[in-house]
Amino acid sequence: MAAPTESTSETPTNKKQKKSKNTADETELLMVPDGWKEPKFTREDNPKGLLEESSFATLFPKYREAYLKECWPLVQKALGDVFINATLDLIEGSMTVHTTKKTFDPYAILRARDLIKLLARSVPFEQAVRILEDDMACDIIKIGTLVRNRERFVKRRQRLIGPKGSTLKALELLTNCYVMVQGNTVSALGPFNGLKEVRKVVLETMKNIHPIYNIKTLMIKRELASDPDLRTQNWERFLPNFRHKSLSKRKQPKKKTVKKKEYTPFPPPQPESKIDQQLATGEFFLLESEKRRKKMTEIKVKQAEALSKRQEQRQKDFIPPKEKPAVKKTKPATTENKIDIQAIKDKVKKAKSKKLGAPPVNPETPPVKDGKRKKLKR
Repeated sequence: MAAPTESTSETPTNKKQKKSKNTADETELLMVPDGWKEPKFTREDNPKGLLEESSFATLFPKYREAYLKECWPLVQKALGDVFINATLDLIEGSMTVHTTKKTFDPYAILRARDLIKLLARSVPFEQAVRILEDDMACDIIKIGTLVRNRERFVKRRQRLIGPKGSTLKALELLTNCYVMVQGNTVSALGPFNGLKEVRKVVLETMKNIHPIYNIKTLMIKRELASDPDLRTQNWERFLPNFRHKSLSKRKQPKKKTVKKKEYTPFPPPQPESKIDQQLATGEFFLLESEKRRKKMTEIKVKQAEALSKRQEQRQKDFIPPKEKPAVKKTKPATTENKIDIQAIKDKVKKAKSKKLGAPPVNPETPPVKDGKRKKLKR
């Protein structure tokens, strides 16, 4: 009986070991070795060429006509290397690409289609021609319909570009992509992983999430990817969690007391119809001519009132404003400005008694007091 128990105890551990080995093999298979590149598609892979002709056309705006006219020979030369013809129609304002009998790469026509799309979206030829390379792809993100308000849309688009294009430049360096913001679209050109990140940043910026948060996470991811030990691990613990600030609502009382109306079993009274109102006033029994006359009189009364109000409003500008009476403000007499009359009188009396330094006339007679002098004068 001991043998089967031992076998049962060993089986779960063996299963776990097998599972761990399988997961390790899967991760190795998913990981792309460093420096590995897919071999180029040559004529030997498809010697007989294509069976039917394929073509794509796209329109371009009027302001791009001069630039496309100038660089079109270079476009034809670049597409001629992969045996694809390109035509520029200035009358219709369109660009067309189509395959030839010599074309051997079936995916070349799709790359040519992307090239003319990028040129139509104001991407310069020097950058757009890189789409013909194997490890390059493009993405044209439509942002025009994401925000309804035009002013808000312009602000968020400018936020994506940043001051002097600094935010866009940082995004380009972190994703290894070329990004062009033009009108209602954002054109991106680069590797597939970078395009995925660019699309995420652009869409979140239009949803009112600042691009600096995504740029910060991209910087951390770049550092973690460079470390071989952390490359295969989960990065959630290293990445920052930016939460939305929930704005505090107006404080409300916990217990709301709502006064309930008294219950009545009867329904509310039915509002009077127009005919009932006319019957009450007696207007219903009037003739059509009298009704019209009454209406006309009411209209004329209203017009007369409106005219009188308008005239009063116009006359307001010609009525002179009431002038305030010119009253001189008398300053309150201060203690410094008050003249001490008694002191002046005393000085004058002293001067008279002295007579400018001359000896007194009657030295024996005593000086008369001021009170007695006043009596004598009286």
